[in-house]
Amino acid sequence: MKRETGILLHVTSLPSEHGIGTFGKEAYKFVDFLEKTNQTYWQILPLGPTSYGDSPYQSFSSNALNPYFIDLDFLVIDHLLKIEDIKISEFEDKIDYGRLYEERYLILRKAFKNFDLNKHEFKEFVRNNDWLYDYALFMAIKKGYDDISLLYWPNEVRLRDPLAIKELEKKYHDEINFQMFMQYIAYFQYFNLKEYANRRGIKIIGDIPIYVSYDSSDCFTNPKLFQLDKDNKPTHVAGVPPDNFSKDGQLWGNPLYNWEKHREENFKWWIERIKHQTNLFDMIRVDHFIGFVNYFSIPANEETAKNGKWEKALGRELLLKVSEELGNLNIIAEDLGVITDEVRALLKETNYPGMKLLQFAFDSREESDYIPHLYSENSIAYTGTHDNETTKEWFTKLNENDLTYCLDYINCDNLDLATDALIKETLKSKARISIIPMQDYLNLGSEARMNTPSTLGGNWQWRLNKDYQTEKLINKVRHFTNLYGRNR
Repeated sequence: MKRETGILLHVTSLPSEHGIGTFGKEAYKFVDFLEKTNQTYWQILPLGPTSYGDSPYQSFSSNALNPYFIDLDFLVIDHLLKIEDIKISEFEDKIDYGRLYEERYLILRKAFKNFDLNKHEFKEFVRNNDWLYDYALFMAIKKGYDDISLLYWPNEVRLRDPLAIKELEKKYHDEINFQMFMQYIAYFQYFNLKEYANRRGIKIIGDIPIYVSYDSSDCFTNPKLFQLDKDNKPTHVAGVPPDNFSKDGQLWGNPLYNWEKHREENFKWWIERIKHQTNLFDMIRVDHFIGFVNYFSIPANEETAKNGKWEKALGRELLLKVSEELGNLNIIAEDLGVITDEVRALLKETNYPGMKLLQFAFDSREESDYIPHLYSENSIAYTGTHDNETTKEWFTKLNENDLTYCLDYINCDNLDLATDALIKETLKSKARISIIPMQDYLNLGSEARMNTPSTLGGNWQWRLNKDYQTEKLINKVRHFTNLYGRNR
């Protein structure tokens, strides 16, 4: 089995003069960096338009792309904007999503005014994407209601009364076209970037959140597929139970699936969703894979996850149907958390590789499933992910016994060199693919953490310094990659 490696860096974290990473020139430069360092994969987070809290795992659509990723300089090249149209506030190192929202759409509306809606390619895009109109309608209505959640829309609209919907379609005709225009441009720019990467031997690993947001076109358009009441409001929502890390558990708030309804429809919604993602990405990481076997159900009126209970999902039936319809897929199962025998059996049956995090490996009291010498080839090894501390910060949080155990295992007696040593241990492992967060290659600390689960605010904001591509870094990443036989 060929040994491969890649880097985890979300699009938002790319350098940019426009406040957030885009599908523009810095994305192409990062692909060049991956090629120079002999990487095979670029792993990103979900690309959907984000809602309150700015999390890519809470999106207005399971299919749409985030308009923030549209590169404005490319719109100048395409004669949809003039340079003087791009007036953006000065941004600090962190992403300011509030200012992005206030400024970015004003500029995109200028581009929309210069766009020909009769363009053949645009009409083809609309015709070939069944989800697009419903998404654009949802976003247009949402804009008309001052961006409030679907939960607070008038009943007749939330319940999709035909007369109410027809009236809103007329009222927001231009806004619907604007939303479809943004998706056309975002997809056009993304696929150009992906083609550039693929031509250079770089594959893109995307990410599918197992759940969708309630405040989304998915719930608005397909309410019967979710656990909603007669007013199309959630009855039960997703999360995880209390544990050592959170005494109240985690209340995610996503509506749970009506699995029986999905079964009645032969899992059509899921099959279409996964098919769409396989067109976008070369490999897909399925977030919270254990939710396909068991899911934690919390009454929607609860303020914590304490009173939830475990329920059974129909994941095995679903994945067998997906395999039957779509064939063998390049899927990574995010199997972190409490792994039951049923989850292990499903992983074995599907042959999807699971994830192994070295930050979970070093408990001096007992041998962990995440210790590298126990890895199978059919696994994906990480130092940590977007939800973890950076490795530099992680080392400072270890207790004395675990730190001693870890440093002994990775053969390192100098904390200043410990991050590189853990990266090497990850690359050295038997896992057929290893993925290293960019922050770890740069040996960054808490200032570069991407997300702290169960917290709101201050997440998803980290950005890469525009001068990151030094000869020293390129040589280091390439050397580590070649040293452990993971070069392309």
